[in-house]
Formats: sequence, structure tokens, C-alpha cells
Amino acid sequence: MAFEGLSERLEAAFQRLKSKGALTEADVKDAMREVRLALLEADVNYKVAKDFTKNVTERAVGAKVMESLTPAQMVIKIVNEELTALMGGTKARLNTANHPPTIVMMCGLQGSGKTTHSAKLALMLKNQGHRPLLVACDVYRPAAIKQLQVVGEKAGVPVFERGQINPVDIAKMAVAEARDHGYDYVFLDTAGRLHVDEALMTELKNIKSEVHPHEILLVVDSMTGQDAVNVATSFNDALGIDGLILTKLDGDTRGGAALSARAVTGKPIKFVGTGEKLGDLDVFHPDRMASRILGMGDMLSLIEKAEQELDEKKARELEQKLRRNKFDLNDLMDQISQMRRMGSIRDLLKMLPGVGKKLDQVEIDEKVFDKMEAIIRSMTPQERAKPDIINPSRKRRIAAGCGMQIEDVNRLLAQHRQMQKMFKQFNGKGGKKMRRRMMNVPGMGGPGGMPGMGGPNGFPM
Repeated sequence: MAFEGLSERLEAAFQRLKSKGALTEADVKDAMREVRLALLEADVNYKVAKDFTKNVTERAVGAKVMESLTPAQMVIKIVNEELTALMGGTKARLNTANHPPTIVMMCGLQGSGKTTHSAKLALMLKNQGHRPLLVACDVYRPAAIKQLQVVGEKAGVPVFERGQINPVDIAKMAVAEARDHGYDYVFLDTAGRLHVDEALMTELKNIKSEVHPHEILLVVDSMTGQDAVNVATSFNDALGIDGLILTKLDGDTRGGAALSARAVTGKPIKFVGTGEKLGDLDVFHPDRMASRILGMGDMLSLIEKAEQELDEKKARELEQKLRRNKFDLNDLMDQISQMRRMGSIRDLLKMLPGVGKKLDQVEIDEKVFDKMEAIIRSMTPQERAKPDIINPSRKRRIAAGCGMQIEDVNRLLAQHRQMQKMFKQFNGKGGKKMRRRMMNVPGMGGPGGMPGMGGPNGFPM
């Protein structure tokens, strides 16, 4: 995941500050030297890193910080605020038209993920109740139109294409089509190149002058490091972009592009691609990203994921079952399925404050959930509803049905009994408050709280 190296270096620098009872100006400057090196290693632009540490130092050596009871925490607070400001301060929204459709022009180099992220953004808006239209304006790259049609079909969003005619004409016809048929967003998937050239920029300028897009988004591959900043600068100088989409933020990138692009271009990062699936697109929150970089977690994003992916009706039904101690294996499988829709367990855990670094010392085998689901699916409906009836002969049949050992079946049943016992305690004296807290974050503390991970009877990580 992006920023891991930066997070580790920053944490080491701050740990040295925390070990000191009182801070001197020299202590702060030494720490900022480490911070600057950490930023440079993360591929942050040199001038951006220099200005950042200069701003933090000026604020941190003030009397208010030096005389505070916890000066190290004050310095970290200042770094958090400056890091948030560096990435834009607050989340930036898409520009919208006063009279639909809103025209969004998607730009970027070839291979940056422009076509896929056009569909991702269209899907996000479709899920919010909008009617987006994807437009194939890349008439040069082989199979570009077909690729847009494929991702458009997966997203359930229509694609407008007119073959390999002039892209400017395609864009104009698409906008007219949107007005006639009630589409409120139009995404122009424009052509890219292996590098910025005059012909590309001329074509993009012509499209801009003819259809007057309300939003010009530049899709940037965050894996390219400093080149991403150079690309962003070139496109901004030529077109005047409105915002950035950073892709591949889930990969082994050092993250410097995210910190540099906003500072160098002055344009906000509006969205980030966090995976290969069409649903793997997040609104960029500078404050939340700063917290994650500094190891403070990101509970708000975690709760939002839970709200989006988990079924509220099922959560209420489950709560009633828990109150009656009726949590069966059907409920367990349903909770596992809902939680997995939120993303990988490792990524979810990293959003919890203070957990990120500890995860490096633990190997999490996500296939454990495949095993659990396979065992439960090998049971009859009666066995899932009443696990107590599963005797040795039934266990042998279940194990044979899912291709596992009887020990695996025993482990799952023991885990389920543990959970039932825990819920019974919650229904007793003093358990009401704890149960309410768990249900506030569905899938993270209740029965979806990573069953089978940890505990003497849990599946091994």
C-alpha cells in the first residue's frame, strides 16, 4: 500500500521526539531533517519537501509548543495539519453544470488507467442516482473503444461511440445525445499517448473549445513517481485541469506523487483508485490520508465502507437474533460475505488507529474465509440452523464434501460456540452498552469481527 515506507520513517522520527521530556529547537530541526529525508525517499518533489519542513519548523519552535506539557505531540499535530494542507486541506467535489448534462473530460497518458477510471467514476455516480454516459473519444489506440464498451457493460453504464471519426465531432454528438435522452453526466474518454506531445494537446484543446467541459480531470499513475508531477504540470499548463485522479494507490508506490502533484499544480486530488475492481474508487480526503500516513488510522472511511457495503436490514435482524441468542451458521456465513465486500482484511485493519505497524508482524491468510464458507456450504440447511446436531458421522460427510479435514470442521464449530458464548455474555448484566457500541460499526466488532482470526480455536493467520 502507498505511503508505508513514509509512515515508517515518520514514525521513527517522532519516536525520538517522544523519548524527550522537553524539546529544544535543535531537537525539532533534527526531527525535521529526518522528515525531509523521509519525504524525499517517498519521491516527493524536493522543493515541496523543503517548503513543508520549513513551515513545520517555523510553527514548531514557537514558545507555545516548547512550553506545552507534551511538546512532541504538539509537533506531530502540526505535521498532521501541514500534511493535510499540503494535500489540499479539504476534499474537492466535481464541478457540476447549472443545467445538465455535466461534461467531464478525462485526460491522461496511455496506460494511466484513464478508460477504467472513467467507468469507475461513472459507476460511482450511477450508484448515487445519476444517469452517466461514457463516450469513446480515443480513436487511435487499438481496441480502445472495445475496452470502454467492456467496462461500461460491467458498470451498467451506456457507451456512446461513432467509430474512428474525428474525436471532436464524437464529443459534440455525445453531448447532444445526452441532452436529448436525459443523461446528466457525460464522460469523454479522450486519447492518450506514451508521452506528452503537441498533437495530443492540440486535439484536447479542440475538444475543450467545442464542448466546454465543466470538469477536466487528469488521470495520473502514482507508480510513476516524479514523472507524474511532470505530466500533471504539462497538462495543467496546456489545458487548465480542474483536478486529479491518482491511480494504483494500492500498489507498491512510495506515494510522493500524491503529496507533490497538488502542491506543484495547485489543483486538488479529487479521487484515488485503490484496486482493479470498478468499485475501487474513493473520494480523496486530505485529512484522512494525513492521519493514515502518520499511523493514526482512518475510522471515518472504515465506517463509510461499512455503511455502503453492509445491509442495514440484515444488521437489524442480526441484532434481534443476538438478543435471543439465535446466531447460527447461516448468519456467520452472511457476515463473512458482507465483510469481504468491504475489501481485504489487511486494508480494513490498517484503517484502525495504531494497528498498521503491528500488521507487519502478522501474516493474515484471507483464504481462511474461503475455507469457512466451503465448510458451511457443505452442511444441510438443518445443520446450519442447528449446529448442535452435527455428530461425528455428519462431520465426516461435511469434511468430505468440502475437501477438508474433520479437524477443520471441529475448529469452525468451536469458533461458533465461542461467539455464541460471547454474545450470551453481552445479553447479560453490563453487556447492553458494549453490544450497542459493536452494532454502531457493523462488521467490525460484532459477528463480522473477523471470525476465526485469533483465539485458541480460531483458524491460523
